[in-house]
Amino acid sequence: MLVVMRHDATEQDIESVVATIREMGYEARPMPGKQRTAIGLVGNDGKVNADRIEAQSGVLEIIHVSQPYKQVSREWRDEATVVTLDNGTQIGAGEVSVMAGPCSVEGEAQIIGIAHRLRDHGATILRGGAFKPRTSPYSFQGMGEAGLKLLARAREETGLAIVTEAIDSESLDLVAQYADIVQIGARNMQNFSLLRRAGRAGKPVLLKRGMAATVKDLLLSAEYILAEGNPNVILCERGVRSFDTHTRNLLDLTAIPVVKSLSHLPIIADPSHGTGLRAKVIPMARAAVAAGADGLMIEVHPDPERAMSDGAQSLYPDQFGELMEQIAVIATAIGTRMVPPVAAGQGAGAAG
Repeated sequence: MLVVMRHDATEQDIESVVATIREMGYEARPMPGKQRTAIGLVGNDGKVNADRIEAQSGVLEIIHVSQPYKQVSREWRDEATVVTLDNGTQIGAGEVSVMAGPCSVEGEAQIIGIAHRLRDHGATILRGGAFKPRTSPYSFQGMGEAGLKLLARAREETGLAIVTEAIDSESLDLVAQYADIVQIGARNMQNFSLLRRAGRAGKPVLLKRGMAATVKDLLLSAEYILAEGNPNVILCERGVRSFDTHTRNLLDLTAIPVVKSLSHLPIIADPSHGTGLRAKVIPMARAAVAAGADGLMIEVHPDPERAMSDGAQSLYPDQFGELMEQIAVIATAIGTRMVPPVAAGQGAGAAG
């Protein structure tokens, strides 16, 4: 961090800033110039509260020489983080993992049936919402713990790992009991108290990018989770809002290589929410794999026309099978491969 002083800053102003930096536990190195003095803060561990320094008399601006996020940055760790699940799935290990399933758990036959079909097509992680944050309070809000129990049963029968969303502290505690991955959705990306709690939950966390969040915002939110001692974070690009009305959101594929250059955390893409239209999901999923995504999250429903949420963006099971065949070809073309399929019953050790 570099503290740039005003050209009319007095020696007393400079000494006050130096004293404040030292009180904060860091080393201060004044660097006098012809027009103004700059003060270097040395020993920055990523937890500097710049507000104390900015409030000092004579301070013009503070320049962050390194990134404001530390533990998620490649400056902190260059080696890629690999998140390993109980069923053997590795996310971030140079393979393409696929999470798939309906937007919402609607019943036993629905979730168990689709889980078997998804496994047969090569998915290794089952997605399904038990708690659903909806725009309208009158929309289906999910089955709650009953839905979590059905997801756990699907895992026992198929060997698929489970990812499902927590929407508040109460639901997070329940999700952590049943799921292999706790999802923090786009609406909660900057719910910092929930992020901290997720960091203490003892489970890998899937963090979705907010609808109006920058990449920097996403990485800073991930920093909250890592700061609580949880290194197993998976980032998710799921589209941002734009002025165009032809798709639900704008899937920002550029975010994939950008995140990979800035952070060691794995990043997957969600073309279902990223486009909101079934016809656009497959081409954007292909593009995300080509862009280097560590995985995909795809909504698949056995009967999308009767889905209780997000049917318009859900693939039919046969379409999902076609997608898996296509992205396997793309993965091979760019020098990677699909995550190997799982056997039934594998990874059934999570709490239920």
